[in-house]
Amino acid sequence: MRISLYKIFFGLLFLQGGAFAVVAQEQEPEADAKDLKTSVDLTYEANNELEEDFVAAEATYRKAIAKSEKNAVARYNLGNAYYKENSMGEAFMRYKEAGETAMTKPEKHKAFHNMGNVFMKNEEYQKAVEAYKEALRNDPTDEETRYNLALAKEKLKKEQQQNQQNQDDQNQDNQDNKDNQQNQDQQNQDQQQKDEQQQDQEGGEQDDEQDKGDPNKDGDQKEEQEKEGQGDKEQKQKKPEEGEGEPQQPRKSQLSPQQIKNILEAMNNEEKKVQEKINGKKVKGAQVKTEKDW
Repeated sequence: MRISLYKIFFGLLFLQGGAFAVVAQEQEPEADAKDLKTSVDLTYEANNELEEDFVAAEATYRKAIAKSEKNAVARYNLGNAYYKENSMGEAFMRYKEAGETAMTKPEKHKAFHNMGNVFMKNEEYQKAVEAYKEALRNDPTDEETRYNLALAKEKLKKEQQQNQQNQDDQNQDNQDNKDNQQNQDQQNQDQQQKDEQQQDQEGGEQDDEQDKGDPNKDGDQKEEQEKEGQGDKEQKQKKPEEGEGEPQQPRKSQLSPQQIKNILEAMNNEEKKVQEKINGKKVKGAQVKTEKDW
């Protein structure tokens, strides 16, 4: 078998690129010999196409896989092809299928080794460690897998330290924010108390100022009170004695103009009569001279 012609080497992390040996016919005597032979032939064809045309090789690998479920070689080599194209998701799926399908420990070792490489590429270091460990269980002598395992552990340790540092920084930031908030709250509370004290002090000063009063204003008020007292005294002196009654305000006339005219005429006539009586008494009382004075 021309296995060396179908090896695929990818430089990153010692990719296990050797194609699986096509020995399915010997390990699976009960499998349909015709379908298995066809699947193996298609795998060889895809290996040759891969050097020139990835698309054609991918299609041929898929035909080989579809032809026989037990052909781990086609799955593993297709996984290597995807890895070379940086299609890590597809590569992992094919490596996983190869590991589940493989009948020998060397084949399982290669599948899990390259699964570990995919995890390293994706910076999933914990999963890479587990994959490399599984690969070493199937081949403890492989130094490349052991090296990759040590590298994955170192990367995982640094990642955990970085995560812890980030968590510590986050906790410190949260604590700082909490302290700053508490300080701000305390400052606000102190300022509020200070403002309240200042308001109370200003209110007390205003009360004292009102109690003291303005001297000029007090003098004016005193003088005004004295004037009011003097006025009350004078008013009291002018007040009529008890029994005389309060002076009445003049009322508006409720008589008609004609009535007023009649009253005035009556008053004039009465006044004339009185005047005539007075004049008559004066005439009657005077002495009449009978003789002339010479």
